[in-house]
Amino acid sequence: MSYAVKEMFLTLQGEGRQAGRRAVFLRFAGCNLWTGREQDRADAICRFCDTDFVGLDGTDGGRYPDAAALAARAGMIWGEDRAHAYIVCTGGEPLLQLDEALIAALHGEGFEVAVETNGTIAAPAGLDWICVSPKAGSDVVQRSGDELKLVWPQPGSDVDAMEGWDFGHLLVQPMDDARGEENVRAAIDFAMARPKWRLSLQTHKHLGLR
Repeated sequence: MSYAVKEMFLTLQGEGRQAGRRAVFLRFAGCNLWTGREQDRADAICRFCDTDFVGLDGTDGGRYPDAAALAARAGMIWGEDRAHAYIVCTGGEPLLQLDEALIAALHGEGFEVAVETNGTIAAPAGLDWICVSPKAGSDVVQRSGDELKLVWPQPGSDVDAMEGWDFGHLLVQPMDDARGEENVRAAIDFAMARPKWRLSLQTHKHLGLR
């Protein structure tokens, strides 16, 4: 199958348990919880997305004809020394496109393969790191993985149920919107009240990284 990619670039992971790690970010185009068009935001399930995932016009974006071509380009972006090579598949919603063939091709290029998903689609086999960021009002089917990253506040989130899911790490992250300082305080209060959870911050935004 072909793959619709918004952009690929080399950076440092800015949030979650892998924060600070060198990574290729592979951002797929498209999402199942919002079209990406501002006129549709108010009626979307996910209304707070801060990412442009529409189109194929970003750095190294485009339609890649097969898994081998996409994996090879990701390898070129990383560089020749593939020791500790790490790629984060994100979106939009990456699991609309990420499949076992692409995971195998990325492994063949020496990558450890991570995904950041909303959890509404079951993850394919072979992933090395699964981060699920649930959206209130959606049906989360991927209830296991390495980290659960809850953007906060999200009215309607069943936090008690989430604590029963099978994740190695539970993270709460302030929502990035006009109520920024208020949301940071709410996330701090959340972590103080629920010691299973740790605070996650979007350090890349503070550092001026992509």
